[in-house]
Amino acid sequence: MSNYPVVAIAGVTGAVGAEFIATMDRRGFRVGRLKALASARSAGNTIDFRGQRIVIEELTEHSFAGVDIALFSAGGGISRKFAPIAVKAGAVVVDNSSAFRMDPDVPLVIPEINARRIREHKGIVANPNCAAITALVPLWPIHRANRIKRVILSTYQAASGAGAAAMEELVESTRASLNGEAYQQKVLPHPYAFNLFSHNTAIDPATGYNDEETKVIQETRKILEDQRIAVGVTCVRVPVLRAHCEAITFECENPITEHDVRELLSGAPGVKIVDDRVKNYFPMPIDASGQDDVLVGRIRKDLSDPTGHSISMFVAADQLLKGAALNAIQIAELLPQRVMA
Repeated sequence: MSNYPVVAIAGVTGAVGAEFIATMDRRGFRVGRLKALASARSAGNTIDFRGQRIVIEELTEHSFAGVDIALFSAGGGISRKFAPIAVKAGAVVVDNSSAFRMDPDVPLVIPEINARRIREHKGIVANPNCAAITALVPLWPIHRANRIKRVILSTYQAASGAGAAAMEELVESTRASLNGEAYQQKVLPHPYAFNLFSHNTAIDPATGYNDEETKVIQETRKILEDQRIAVGVTCVRVPVLRAHCEAITFECENPITEHDVRELLSGAPGVKIVDDRVKNYFPMPIDASGQDDVLVGRIRKDLSDPTGHSISMFVAADQLLKGAALNAIQIAELLPQRVMA
């Protein structure tokens, strides 16, 4: 692959698409030429990229001729239709949707954890679910040293996870509420201002788990390559504009202390400890927004486990960055290399 690849972004007008552009620029990602792809209604508009005005093209079956890397963030249906076309045209696809994550032939990659899997791709590399990334980046250094048997987590997921339209709906519904005006939501199923609700994905009537929760369970096992790990999860949408938070309690095979966890996470790639008990200052969305690292704090012994095998903690991460665009760009940066992590 050329050191200056032709890069296509499918879904360039969305929230993650905009972060693809900003992240490539900020990290100095080499691009020979950029193709901006979106739906027909956006075709003809322009975006700025490194001092150039790039005309947005309609995404079609012919969009990928000459493309080396295709970054997808346009939804699972679009990915299922167009990613194989891009691969057939010679591109390597990094897909941000759930379309291929559980395909046994598609690597599901968080570079801090399993970058070596990138070299196994057959044209597509999948970007994990944002909630899974947020949990696993800090859990991995612990799991590697002292196998985690069980994880219980609750998510506090921001509007950014549902896209730019949901972010706008939160802003507008909050404004209407403060002004005493009626507001009819169009994107999310429930009123968003000053409210929270179960994650807006379909509920499995048999298990009671929604799709987001099922993704976290399945993807955790695939990424950690451990089908025995027990995962319980509750995913909730909260009225925060950007950056997800999670309360995590995990049980290890061997006893583990707060000190052990801090030592393992100190200097771990992609992790920043924010854990000031005196000032009651811990990870918050307002601090995680715009940051590459997963913020980790409230590290403490799980008092419900007298055996000393369990720890509780609280984490925050920018869903649009490490939960989406940044992770995908990190994968793309490694594509030309023989990754031996």
